[in-house]
Amino acid sequence: MPAPVILLACGCYNPVTYMHLRMFEIARDYLHKMGQYEVVGGIISPVHDAYGKKGLAPAAHRLGMLKLALKDSNWIKVSDYEAKEESWTRTKNVLQFHQNQVNAFLHSNVNEEELKWLPDSVKTSNYNNIVVKLLCGGDLLESFGTPNLWANEDIEAIVGQHGLIVITRSNTNPNEFVYNSDILTKLMPQIQIVTEWISNEISSTRIRTALRRSESVKYLIPDQVIDYIYKNQLYGAKNKTA
Repeated sequence: MPAPVILLACGCYNPVTYMHLRMFEIARDYLHKMGQYEVVGGIISPVHDAYGKKGLAPAAHRLGMLKLALKDSNWIKVSDYEAKEESWTRTKNVLQFHQNQVNAFLHSNVNEEELKWLPDSVKTSNYNNIVVKLLCGGDLLESFGTPNLWANEDIEAIVGQHGLIVITRSNTNPNEFVYNSDILTKLMPQIQIVTEWISNEISSTRIRTALRRSESVKYLIPDQVIDYIYKNQLYGAKNKTA
């Protein structure tokens, strides 16, 4: 019987794009086809303002845009855990917090009113155990090899205790990167690499550039998000284009 899992993605979402949302759909399709896992929900956790990335919109706005983008999703929710912490939170701790809260809910040790990010299917289920796995792009996987960026114990915890679902493009070779890493090779059974065959090059950076230049971003991000950006004059957007 497939093991139930929740997919959790971290990031800036500055702003959220259709590619961010497509990653969840691509991962769920793949995992269900493989038959090993049943995806029972998805969670998006935007990073704290203290992450310090240049041009990062305030977390309140990024949360607002995500909630609009996911308004019609019946399985992906937004978590404000990171955004409301006192400072930036390590990815390992973000995963562990959500895993602990899911475990507590399954064993009736927490009020579900406190867990607005908990997928609806979990609230009505009889699961005894659900694993929260990290969903990411190939760039995050490769960042594990950047000196002094990730602590080995964090990689061990993220991949070993939770598991990694990597969405990568068809012209990349993440398997070679895993092979060249001793720590990732050891954790290989916990890494699922999913090829994105329908190429999508939408990026938040390019969206922000277009907005700053008063160029149209329609069909690149949800209409409700576009309206929100112009209403709040984010990313230098001033005059809405059609």
